Parts: sequence; C-alpha cells; structure tokens
Amino acid sequence: MRQIRPILIAFTLFFSVQLFAQHPMLQSGPMLGYSEMREVLLWVQTNTEATIHFEYWNLDSPQSVYYTDKTTTKESDAFTAHIIADEVQPDKKYGYRLYINGQAVDLPYPTEFQAQELWDWRREPPVIKMALGSCMYVNEPDYDRPGRGYGGEYEIFESIHEMDPDLMLWLGDNTYLREADWGSRTGIIHRHTHTRSLPELQPLLASTHHYAIWDDHDFGPNDSDRSYLHKDLTLEAFKLFWGNPTYGIEGSGGVTGYFHWGDADFFLLDNRYFRAPNYRESTERTMLGKEQLEWLIDALVSSRATWKFVAIGGQVLNTAAVYENYIRLFPEEREYILKRIEEENVLNVIFLTGDRHHSELSRMELENGNVIYDLTVSPLTSGYPDAPKEENELQVEGTEVYDRNFGIIEITGPRTAREMIIKLYDTAGEELWNYQLEAQYYRRRD
Repeated sequence: MRQIRPILIAFTLFFSVQLFAQHPMLQSGPMLGYSEMREVLLWVQTNTEATIHFEYWNLDSPQSVYYTDKTTTKESDAFTAHIIADEVQPDKKYGYRLYINGQAVDLPYPTEFQAQELWDWRREPPVIKMALGSCMYVNEPDYDRPGRGYGGEYEIFESIHEMDPDLMLWLGDNTYLREADWGSRTGIIHRHTHTRSLPELQPLLASTHHYAIWDDHDFGPNDSDRSYLHKDLTLEAFKLFWGNPTYGIEGSGGVTGYFHWGDADFFLLDNRYFRAPNYRESTERTMLGKEQLEWLIDALVSSRATWKFVAIGGQVLNTAAVYENYIRLFPEEREYILKRIEEENVLNVIFLTGDRHHSELSRMELENGNVIYDLTVSPLTSGYPDAPKEENELQVEGTEVYDRNFGIIEITGPRTAREMIIKLYDTAGEELWNYQLEAQYYRRRD
C-alpha cells in the first residue's frame, strides 16, 4: 500500500513539523464541511490507511459526549474521510476531537463546529458572518514554472481565522493544477493534497464551515472547458477534498449545488463542466448549459430567502469585455440571466465571483428599480497584476484592490430591515474598504 508523503512547505518547516507531530498519520485537516440543523460534515486526510472517528460535545453541556461512526481511509479515496456528526441539535455549538487508530489527536488551536439555527417562525434571523476569496496558489518549485514563486503571503489564512467567520465560500481556483498534473489522477490528487496541507490553513479549516465552487485552475488547464478529457477525474477530486452537501443537478455532473444559511440562499454554479469552448463559433454559445441555466432561474424564483447569493467562477456584471468576463465571451447568456432576474422580480441577488486576480464591487440597477451586485474577491495567495485600466461602467468607486485580499460579509438586523456590510481586508487583516447596503423588499400593490 502506497503512502502519501507528508507535504511540508519549506519556509514554514518548523511550524509544519510542530503541527503534524500531533499524529504521524495526519496529512491535513480536520476540516468542517456543510452544517445543517441536525448534522454536520467533518473531513480529514491521513497519509496512509487509518481508522478515523470523532468525538464531540455540546459546549454548554460538555459532560455528554457523542461519537461518530468509524471509517477507514483508503488510497482509492486519497486517504480522505467524510464523516457525519448526526447527533447535533439546532442552535448549538460543539467541541470535537479527532481520533486516528483510536489515538486522540491534540491540535494547538480550537476545534469547534456549529449546527445552524432554527429561527424561522420563532425569532429574528441570526447574524451571518461569511468569509470569501478565490485564487489560492501554493508554491512547489519542482513543478512550478521557473523564476519567482507565483504564490505567497500564506498568513492570509491566519488573518481570516482571526475574524472567526461562521462559514467560508471558496470562489474557484482553490488550487492550481500544473502542467504535470493535468494528465493523470495521480497528479490531480497530489496537487489537491499539496494545497490542502498548507500549515497556515489548518486552524481555519478546523473551526469554519467550508463550501466551494471551482474555476479553470482546479477544473483543468487555464481557460479550460467541457472538452477537457479528465474533467471527471477533477470532479472526483473536488468531491474528495470538499464537503458541499450536493453536487450536480439530477446526476448531470459538475459541481452545481445549493445550501441555505440563516436567511440567505446560496446557489453554487459550475462555469466549466458544460462550457462551450471560448472561441468556437459553430455551436450554441453557453457557459452554464441549458439545464443548469434554467435550474438557476427556477431556484431564484422559488427562493424565499432575503438574500440570494449566486457563486460563479468568473465576473458577471463587469462591462469590460476582457479576458473571460461573461460579457466578452457569452453576452447573450449573460443578458438572458439578467433579464429573467428582472422579469421575475427577484430581489437581493448578489453574484459572488473570483478569477480576475483583483477585487471590486459592481452595482447594476435594473429598469424595475431592483439592484443587483457582483462582488469579486481575488486573489488569496496567487499572483496579481499592476492596476489594469478597465472600463467597468458598473464598478462602485473605490472598491478596486490589486493585491492579495479576502472578503468578509456580515448580515444583521431584523427580518424586515436586514442590512449587509461588505469589507475587504489585506493579507495582514487590515481593512481596505467597506460598503453597506440594505435589503430590498417587495412593494405593496394598491
């Protein structure tokens, strides 16, 4: 049986040794996946076959301890384990402990999770605090292009951890497959393992619930589309390394999904699996594919949540026809989405996007008076350009950031007057800008 060699980042070797010395079989994690009111997903990766389970306890009554089922990590699953804690109760927070082969793993940072609140019909909606970002590159010189490393400032994950968000939404390019990785399952699994094992990332994984979409670099080669031969392998790897509640629409493939938190619905889109080649002319021009596109409109119309977050790898509202922006490559599909949102009178739609290696907020007022936003947050640790000159007519002035950064969204207030504040931070956790908006509500018809 093959072992995964524990992956150590050279310039943080000491911290890494201290971390993984907690148990010689621990490769990465534990990580929190989805949270529901009656169950929570826990994830971990070992570096060889091992038996895994967790114990957990309500922080308000720690004398009662619960145990998950045991599972054995296998090479065929990249030695990852997805384990359900199914004795949780709504509104409660829990401490937990990982066991490997019956041995408790003591970690030098808090390990806690939460079950979502049962608030509807009972009280005002909860405060929601969410982190978000995209474009995570972790250097590995043996496989990187020659020259200065493209990734850096990994301490950004420590800054996010210090913000103590409830959840984090990863907006694509969450790892960067290299030329040596694209052609094999071995390379794909190695790349995900290498990225996930970053020492600075571990505390954030252990205490914040994580959800993710992908973009081209974790789907396949740069600017890749439905023609990528190994997209089923990268889809398999995505499912192995993330903890979303669902993947795909009725078995159609891809990472399309949905989850709910507080009074917010999250629609997780796949902009690669069904995507037509960017420059092919003799085909229907689509990024999402008809099935996913119509599912999105149906789901937005059916949603009764105050906030409707649509997560997609590339920018939607930016009017600059550059790179892979929606308006440049698939303008008809972009117009179709925006028109349906307007015609169906869907309120409080916010696109959450990545890809561009800079951040900005775009705002569009529709003809019926409804306002939609596109918040782009990029990059976390990958490279970034000098400030380009783009003509985004919808950009909110002062929201451009051309440096590594992350976002925090906090939603507060009573059900009938919900407010959101968006903040962007630099690597060290210093605030770069903030923007506040109020929820729109349906107007009464006389």
